[in-house]
Amino acid sequence: MSRKNRRIRWTSAAVAVLVTGALLALNIAVTSLEKAKGWRVDFSFNGITTQSAETREVLRQLKHPVHIYALFRKGEEDLQLMELLNRYAAESSMVTWEQADPGLNPALVSRYSNENQTVTSDSLIVACEETGRSRVLGPEDYVSFSLDEGSGAYTWAGYTYERSITGAIAGVSRETAPRAVIAQGHGELDEEATADFRSLLEANQYEVVYETLTEQTELRPEELLVFFSPMRDLTAGELEKVRAFAEAGGSFLFTCDYSDPLENMSNYTALLRSYGFIPKQGIVTADSGDPGSFYNNMRIYLIPEMCATDITLELLNAGQNTLLLPGTRGFVPAEEGDRNLVVYDVLESEETSYLKVMTAETRSMEKEEGDETGPFALALAARRVTGAGEVSRAFVIGCSAALTEQEIWAMTDTRAFLSRVSMFLLDTESSGLTMQANDAMRPALGVGSTGLGSVLLAALPLSVLAAALLVLLPRRNR
Repeated sequence: MSRKNRRIRWTSAAVAVLVTGALLALNIAVTSLEKAKGWRVDFSFNGITTQSAETREVLRQLKHPVHIYALFRKGEEDLQLMELLNRYAAESSMVTWEQADPGLNPALVSRYSNENQTVTSDSLIVACEETGRSRVLGPEDYVSFSLDEGSGAYTWAGYTYERSITGAIAGVSRETAPRAVIAQGHGELDEEATADFRSLLEANQYEVVYETLTEQTELRPEELLVFFSPMRDLTAGELEKVRAFAEAGGSFLFTCDYSDPLENMSNYTALLRSYGFIPKQGIVTADSGDPGSFYNNMRIYLIPEMCATDITLELLNAGQNTLLLPGTRGFVPAEEGDRNLVVYDVLESEETSYLKVMTAETRSMEKEEGDETGPFALALAARRVTGAGEVSRAFVIGCSAALTEQEIWAMTDTRAFLSRVSMFLLDTESSGLTMQANDAMRPALGVGSTGLGSVLLAALPLSVLAAALLVLLPRRNR
């Protein structure tokens, strides 16, 4: 009996070892397959790791391999981000990624750091060796903000992991990237002030550079030249250089704040007028009797009317027509007469608005006798057919803050508007990246939120009671 018992014990132990080994092997295999195929289902309330159809389409069309470096120290990983990267790699063999400790890889950090991008811990480096382009995404690229109307403060509203990563992958892998040159050297807004605008363009797959504009600057007609509210005039040589750029089909984006000294900038003003943009002096002010045209009792914070143009038509159809211009200059389009130039309003103020010229004697923002009455163009677009047969495009807006302050974007449709403007100026197609941010906070419980739970809570004891009755009722007469 003892020999038989020992044999049973050894057999049982062997079976236990084999079963344990089989389970471990199965677990390892399933984990590997899940990582390779992305089989795990995302049951989170905000679907943070679920990929959209737009992302799958971008990955399907990739022509060049993209490699992603996740710069996280061991034990300090963003697990949601890691899971999402696994899904990118599972979806397309053209996307690979690896985790790299920035402290142990100084050469990697140095390789991708330059004057236009800084590599830090908790960043992603999205790189394409074949195109030679890269993009660095930091924690600030993964979140969106919204305005709490009760407190007036901006709060963390959602995660934008997918939108940022997919945009970076599409941007670095493109054969050619449209290029925007932000001019410097004349008191324009600098890199720090325009950082949000630059990030927006980069997210829409544009290359952005800052260049001090001189007579020696080389400008290519396929580029977009951006003037962010210069305070000093162009020289005659610089104006000649810029006009040659326009003649070859180059395009322009101008901002002209109401406080810019345009009266002392004859060459720059001549450039604006060559596209039919005639700036008015003063700040456009909403009438107090038209509260729908301004924001929060501040009558110089205008909510403009979006006109139906090729820039705005998609936005109007989608209901994305809310913008905010905090302190804006007005314009009037040039009178007709130049058959090679087409100018049209993109944004307008209400008919009740008026111009308030700010001087040392100005004591009130109320409308007074002599103040010019609206409506005024707040943004204009133009197309010019040049003598060389090229088409040069231009856009002007009277408020640089609308293009540079992310706080304004959080409460309006400015992001979508700026994307459409940049597409018009460079005559490019939409990137198609319309993914919305994932909710950062779980939705609050409401009356309807507990409905299913209440049903299940009542159903459980009722089902037990029903089962008991099915058993007991046939026995009641026994």
